[in-house]
Formats: sequence, structure tokens, C-alpha cells
Amino acid sequence: MMNDGMLSQDEIDALLNVGAEDEEDSETSENVDSSEYLTNIEIDALGEIGNISFGSSATTLSTLLNQKVEITTPTVSVIHRSQIEDSFQFEHVSVQVKYVEGFSGSNVLVIKAEDAQIISDVMLGGNGEGPFEELNEIHLSAVQEAMNQMMGAAATSMSTVFDKRVDISPPSISQSDVSDESNDQEDVFVKVSFQLKVGTLIDSNIMQLMPVKFAKQLVEDLLKEDQVSQAESAVAVEQVESNTMYGAANTAPQAMAQVNEGIMSGRNEAQFLGNPAVNNNSNVQQAEFSSFEQSAPTTSQQRNLDMLLDIPLKVTVELGRTKRTVKDILDLTSGSIIELDKLAGEPVDILVNNKLIAQGEVVVIDENFGVRVTDIISQSDRLMKLK
Repeated sequence: MMNDGMLSQDEIDALLNVGAEDEEDSETSENVDSSEYLTNIEIDALGEIGNISFGSSATTLSTLLNQKVEITTPTVSVIHRSQIEDSFQFEHVSVQVKYVEGFSGSNVLVIKAEDAQIISDVMLGGNGEGPFEELNEIHLSAVQEAMNQMMGAAATSMSTVFDKRVDISPPSISQSDVSDESNDQEDVFVKVSFQLKVGTLIDSNIMQLMPVKFAKQLVEDLLKEDQVSQAESAVAVEQVESNTMYGAANTAPQAMAQVNEGIMSGRNEAQFLGNPAVNNNSNVQQAEFSSFEQSAPTTSQQRNLDMLLDIPLKVTVELGRTKRTVKDILDLTSGSIIELDKLAGEPVDILVNNKLIAQGEVVVIDENFGVRVTDIISQSDRLMKLK
């Protein structure tokens, strides 16, 4: 150190190098080199799978919360089991999802407890702005249902991507350590991190953990499906090129002459495109269509109709309907009154297999309720109800 109390340039450079080395060592201890476990193609594929599946989940969550939901493009990394809890120092809620069809494996979703409180408050009829109570069983059940709907939508998207049925079991929710929720024996996991925005209420992250073995299975199935699609496309292109070469054997004037001759004679134009399966002597006739005029049923038709007369149908008389929030349902007690959408004395609806066919008025027959039919829904109205 210099006499005037100032550091020399060498001393400043030494301090900066020490700080950089400490920061580098810290990052090395917290992160795992992804290239040791995943190739760049596998990382990109996992990001694309997460992008597609959680895109559908965002739409579902938006419907549940009646808020605009945005989930950004994911970031894929690798993490050791021993480092999981160090990565989630904040209070969090974990949701474990197991695949029961299409894949064999599971993953864990991790969200902040504060975000879980906002989601549960909105689902229970609140405005999501607090103050919030400590998460209890009812709040966790609301969050669990939201995650169930989100992962169900994600599974549907994965079914489309992988061209096979993908189904999950109902997710289990917990506030315990994330490493305890990861029941897999593997010590290395893939972490897929998304930025989650819900209106002006949430601007946070949601993370997905899955074993490396399961992640590789997803990528392998995805790439295999892509190879099959590419092979089918190649076969189709080869077939088209073959047909084109066959049809190109004729010179242009000859081809035009054949087309003109075919148009004049009314033959199928396919035979002029080089298709050997078409016979030049094919007999072309005028198409005939059945008449749609109503006629009395024949004996066989009546007999077929009689076979349906013994089929039981469910008849329901509906007094009225209403809609209530989850909060209103949870507040119901003995003596609570639920107001319906029909006025007193208004006809009740008569439904057969949940389809409206008539209306009537309630009567009492001995000691039982009954209904007297007052109006039959017209055929056109019934057809409209079936749409």
C-alpha cells in the first residue's frame, strides 16, 4: 500500500482477480455442466416440449383465473439432488405429477408459496391482492386443482406432439422439501425454468424437475416420431416423382392431344396423367342419388324400429339452474337458500338423457311428485338443442 493510503494498480488487479475467482468457484459449485448429460439437440428438444405443453397450460390457467397468463420460453439446465434445496431458498410449494399412460416417469413442479396464495385466493373468489392467510388445506386443494387442469392440458398437447395417448395421475401437492418429492433414484435432474406472468398479480418463475433418464426418454420418442414423419414424407415425394416421370414419357403435343380427346369423350382424366391402373375402356355412367322424400316405413324398417322400443331412457325434471363460485359452495350450511334462474309458477323442463324435449307443471300424485306435460318442444328446436 502506498504512503498516501491509495492502492496501487497491481493491488487493485489482484483484488479483482480474487473476486472473479470466488464468483467462478461459486457458480461451479451451484451449476452442473449440462453438456455432460445432455447434447445441444436434447436441450433444444426439451425446451420445445416444455414450450408446447406449458403453452396449453397457460391457456387453461387463464380460463381458471380469468386473467391474462404468459409463460415465456423455458431455460433448460442440469442440477444434482444435493443442490435442489439450495436452488429453492424461498418458501415454495411442490406438485408431483406421474405419467400413467404413454410414458413411464414423473416430474415435479415448483412454485413460490406467495404465488400459490394468489392463485388459491383468486380461485376461491378473492381478488388476489391480499392480505393472505397462511396456506391451509383448502388453499392447497385449490392450487392442486389448478395444477391438475394445467397438467391435463399439457398431457393433451403432448399426445398431439408424440402421436399417442398421454395421461397423468391426479397430482399430489406438498410444502415439504423438493428433493423428498423426487422419489426417483437418480441423483441428477433436468430443471426447466419458465417465467410466469398472471395479469398484474404474478411476475415470478415456475420450475419443472425431471430425472435425466426420463428427459432422455421424451427426447428419444420425439426424435423417433420426427424420423417416422420424415420417412413418410420422403416416400410420398418419391411416389410423386415416379408418377411424374412416367407421365413425362409422352411429348407435350401428345399429352395435350390425349387430354383434349379425354375431355371430348368424357373419360376420367386420371388416365392421361400416366396412371396405369385406369382402364381406357372404362364405362362412365351418370351418377344416381337416392331420393330424400319422406315415405312410409317399410315392414323391415318398422321391425328395426320395434327393436329400440325397450331401451330404457333417463327422464329428468329440472326445476332450475344457477352458478356459484367455489367460495359460495364452501359457505353452504344447513338452512342456506339457493336462488334458481326460474320464476315461481314457470314451467319446469323435462329432459330425456339430458336433452330438453318438453315442459310441464308440477303436480302431486298420492304422496309422490309428478309432472303434467304442457308443451312438447318442436322438432326443429330439439335438433338445435342437440348441436
